[in-house]
Amino acid sequence: MDPARSHNPNSSYQNPQSAYRRHRDAGGRNHSENKRSRPNHHQYQSGPTPPQNPRSSQELSTRRELYERDFPVYKQPVEVGCFSLDSERRFFNDSRRMKYYVEPDRNPNFDLKDGYKDRYIRRDESEKEKLDHILRWILANKSKLSSKVTTASSCALDFDFVTWRGHLTKLLTTPYETREGWLLAVSRFRGTLYISEVETEAARREQESRTERHKEMMYWGYKFEQYTCADDVHSSPDPGGVVNTNEAFCTVVQTRLADHRLLFSGEVDCRDKDPNAPAPPACYVELKTSAEICTPKQRSNFHRFKLLKWWAQSFLPGVPRVVAGFKDEEGVVVTVDTFPISKISQLIKNEQNCWKPTVCMNFCCDFLSFVKQIATEDNPSVVYLFSWEPRRDVTFSIHRDSQYSFLPHWFVEEMTSSHDSHRQP
Repeated sequence: MDPARSHNPNSSYQNPQSAYRRHRDAGGRNHSENKRSRPNHHQYQSGPTPPQNPRSSQELSTRRELYERDFPVYKQPVEVGCFSLDSERRFFNDSRRMKYYVEPDRNPNFDLKDGYKDRYIRRDESEKEKLDHILRWILANKSKLSSKVTTASSCALDFDFVTWRGHLTKLLTTPYETREGWLLAVSRFRGTLYISEVETEAARREQESRTERHKEMMYWGYKFEQYTCADDVHSSPDPGGVVNTNEAFCTVVQTRLADHRLLFSGEVDCRDKDPNAPAPPACYVELKTSAEICTPKQRSNFHRFKLLKWWAQSFLPGVPRVVAGFKDEEGVVVTVDTFPISKISQLIKNEQNCWKPTVCMNFCCDFLSFVKQIATEDNPSVVYLFSWEPRRDVTFSIHRDSQYSFLPHWFVEEMTSSHDSHRQP
C-alpha cells in the first residue's frame, strides 16, 4: 500500500470553507512591523479570548472540527537526494553516514545507560543551524532542482516551500498539542517560501533546566540506535563504540500536499540492509524508545500522544515503519516491536477523543495556504514570524533586517548570481 495515501487512497483535494480568510492587504500593510524586540508570545494574546469566527484575516484557527474533512491529496514522497554530517557537523553531499538496520531479538535486554558517562559526545544544542544544511544541499544540486523551470521564470526553484521535516511535523501535531507552542520564521526568496524554526522562550528555559536524569534519558534513544545499527551492510552493531550525536544522515524528498509543492529534509536513523528492499524512502526505518506499557491507561496514552508524533514524523517523508524499543525504569529495553505507519490509524481507531490523520494534514495544508497569502514580499531580509500557543490561533508579525533573518548571504548571493547568469542571452 502506498504509505502516503494509505488513509484514503481515493481522496482528492477539495477547497471547502477554509479556516482563514484572504489577508486584506497583500503587502501586509495593515499589520504592524516589529524590527527590534524579540516577541513575547503573549503580545499576540492579550485581552479577551479571541472570537469564535475561525476566518480572521490575520489569524488561523487550530480548532480541530474545522479540519475534519476529506483527506487532502498527498503525493508519494520521492527522494531527490541525501547528505551526511560528520562528527564535527561538516556537510557532505553523499550517504557516508547511512546506517543499516540489524533486527534485534524480541527481548534483547539492551542496557541504554551503557556509555553515557564515558562514550558520549553531545551536539551543542546552542548552535542554531537553521536551514543551513538544506541550503548547502540545494546549492550542490541546483542543476537537478531548477531543470524544470524556464529561464524567464522568477522562481529559482520548482518548489513552493523549503523546510525541515521536523517543522512540518510540528504543524501536523498542532491541533492536538496542549503544552508546547512554536515560532516559525518565513521568508520568500525567488518565489519560494523558506520556513525555519525560532526557539521559543519556553523551549529555551526547558533546555536550561533539564535535570541530569532527563539528559541521560535523551541519550537512551541514541544508544538504542547504536545497538540496532551497523555502519555497512556486512557488519554488525558496535555497542561498545562512542555515541556522537553530531553525526547524521539526512534524506531530501519532494512531494505535494494539495497545491503546495514541498522540498524538505529529515534525519534518517537507518535503512533496511536487504539488497532487495525497495528504493528510498521506502527502505528507511525509524527507531524509537518508549516506556514499557503495563496498564490500559499507559496503552491509551501511548496511542493518543506518542503514536501521533511517530506517525507524523514518518508519514511525511514516506518512511514505512517504526521499530520501538520498550524500556523499563532502569533504561533496559525489555521488548522490541514494529509499527507499520500505514496501520497506525487502525491501532488508534477505538480510542476515545483520539487524534485523526485527516485533521493533521488538513491543518498543515491550510497553514501553508495561510503563509502563501501573508508572506508576499519577495525579499530574504523580510521575515514573517508565525506564532502559536496551545488553545490560541496562529498569528504573525513582520520583521525587516532583524535578528530573525535566517537566509545566509552565501546562499542568497549564489542563488541570485546563478539565476541572473541563466537569464542572460
